[in-house]
Amino acid sequence: MRRVANVSTVKRSPADGIRAIVCAFALFCCAFALYRSAPAANAQPAPPASSAASLPGVRAAPLPIRVVVVTTFEPGADTGDVPGEFQFWVERLPLPSVVAFPQGYRSLRYDPARGILGIVTGEGAERGAASVMALGLDERFDLSHAYWVIAGIAGVDPKAASVGSAAWANWVVNADLGFEVDARDIPRTWPTGIVPFNRATPFAPPAPDADSIHGVNAYALNAGLASWAYALTASVPLADTANLRHIRARYARFPNARRPPYVLRGDSLCGDRYWVGPSMNAWAERWVPYWTGGNGTFVMTAEEDAGIMQALTFLAHAARVDVRRVMVLRTASDYTQPGDGGDAAGLLAGDASKNGESAYLEALEAAYRVGSTAVNELTAHWERYADHPPATP
Repeated sequence: MRRVANVSTVKRSPADGIRAIVCAFALFCCAFALYRSAPAANAQPAPPASSAASLPGVRAAPLPIRVVVVTTFEPGADTGDVPGEFQFWVERLPLPSVVAFPQGYRSLRYDPARGILGIVTGEGAERGAASVMALGLDERFDLSHAYWVIAGIAGVDPKAASVGSAAWANWVVNADLGFEVDARDIPRTWPTGIVPFNRATPFAPPAPDADSIHGVNAYALNAGLASWAYALTASVPLADTANLRHIRARYARFPNARRPPYVLRGDSLCGDRYWVGPSMNAWAERWVPYWTGGNGTFVMTAEEDAGIMQALTFLAHAARVDVRRVMVLRTASDYTQPGDGGDAAGLLAGDASKNGESAYLEALEAAYRVGSTAVNELTAHWERYADHPPATP
C-alpha cells in the first residue's frame, strides 16, 4: 500500500496554489499539442499543400480552352493500334496529356501549350449529349471562348460527293423526331412512312417550327464561320487511294460519287438509326430542306451531331459556351445507297461486316487533315480569333 501525505496537515500559501494551477495548465497544453501532431493509427500523411493542383486534370483556376476537338468513338487505345476518330488527333496534333473524366465516356486529352482539349463522346445522340454537357459543366475548364470542331465520319449521298470527301455543315438536322408508319402499311400515295410531328402526312406544308415542345429538328450553325473553315481548307489535299477508286467505279450513274475526294459545303442529317438504301436516301434529300426552309442540302448522315448541338445550346443559355463557335465536319466513310448492280441489303452487309465501312481509314485521314488545318490556324493566331469568330462571306 502506497503511503500518501495527509493533505490536511500540509500548509500552503495562496501563491503556491496559483503556481500549481499555472503548471498544470502548461502541462495540459503540451500534451494536447503532442496529441494533435501525432498521426492517427493507419492514417496516411497529409499531402503537401501544392499536390492537389499538380494532379492530372486539377487546377486552382479554370484552364482557358481555345479549341475543343469532338470525336465520337475510339475502338481501342488512344494510340498505337487500329484507329478510331480520336487516334490521329492524339498522335499527330498532338494531345499529350491525359485528363481524368469519370463523368463522361472516356478520359480527355489535352495540349497545354496551345489550349486544345480533345474528347471522345461515345457513339449515339445520348452519349454525345451527355458527354458534352458533362464537359461544359466541368469547372476545371473555361470554355467561354472555345471553338468546337466536331470531326467524325459519316455516310455520304452519292449524288452529293464521293467517299473520302469532307463536308463543312451549315445545318444539323435531326433524323429521329417525328411519327413513323411502317413502309408496308403506308398509303400508296405516300413517299415515306416518316411524318413530321404536328402533321398527318409526309412533308405536309408548311413545315412546323423546327424548335418545339417535341425537340429541335434543325440547328443553324454559324454560316460565316463555316464559310471561313471551307475557304481555309478547300485546297487541302485528300488521299485518293486504290481502295477509293475501286469503290467509286461502281457508281457510274452518280457524277459526284466518281470524283476524287474533295472538301465541300454540305449539311449533316443525324439520327441513331443506321439506314441505307435508295428509298431512305430519297427521304433524307427531302427531310433536310423541309426543316431548313429550303436552305439545307443533305450530304452526310451520322448519329451524334443533333445530341451534341442540344447540349451546347443549353450550355450557351448558361453562358458556358458560345454556339457561334461551333463547326461540324463530317467525312465520307461509305455511300448511303448502293452502286451499279447492288442492293440495300448487300450494302448493309458490307457495312456491318468486320471490315466495316468501305472507306473507313480514308475518312479518318480526311477528318484529321481538314479539321486540324482549322484547329492549327485558330490556335496559331489566337489574337485574331479570341474575341470574335472569323467569317468569310
